[in-house]
Amino acid sequence: MSVSPSPSSVSASVVAAAPTQADLLDFVRRTAADTELISSLPLDPEGRTWVRLEGPAGSEAWLIGWPPGSGTGWHDHADSVGAFLTAAGELKENSLAARLPTDGWKTLELSEDVDRERRLPAGRGRSFGHHHVHEVLNESPDHHAISVHAYYPPLPRIRRYSRTGPVLRLEQVERPEDWQ
Repeated sequence: MSVSPSPSSVSASVVAAAPTQADLLDFVRRTAADTELISSLPLDPEGRTWVRLEGPAGSEAWLIGWPPGSGTGWHDHADSVGAFLTAAGELKENSLAARLPTDGWKTLELSEDVDRERRLPAGRGRSFGHHHVHEVLNESPDHHAISVHAYYPPLPRIRRYSRTGPVLRLEQVERPEDWQ
């Protein structure tokens, strides 16, 4: 004799799967294609602007405006994976192709082969894994850029770094209450 679970026990046992990097990249692509949403972002001539979006499966998402010459500085997203895509203008990403220790350090000397540069014109983006260290820049002297970003799990913290040549120094740890 077989016994079927009741509908309530089936629905209680179904858990939404965490979004993958590919899921996040698909989300930022679809969102960046929403021209009405992209054009609705208020742009500031001097500082970045942002609006929080509803990301897939409990992820955190943002629409970000980048005035000419702006950037993030070196940072990581701690234990979150993510994706971002340029919806308008062009962004540049500098990143490190090295796995850094997650905790317990203040200064690191990087090897000379870790630097990567990627140009991301409108329609181009990328996904990244845990502890990805990068900086994102709008190097245009006269045009705003707009991008869509998604992270899972929602950002528990952002670590900010300074860099002088090969030396990377942990400067600050921000928590969600610092940027929301």
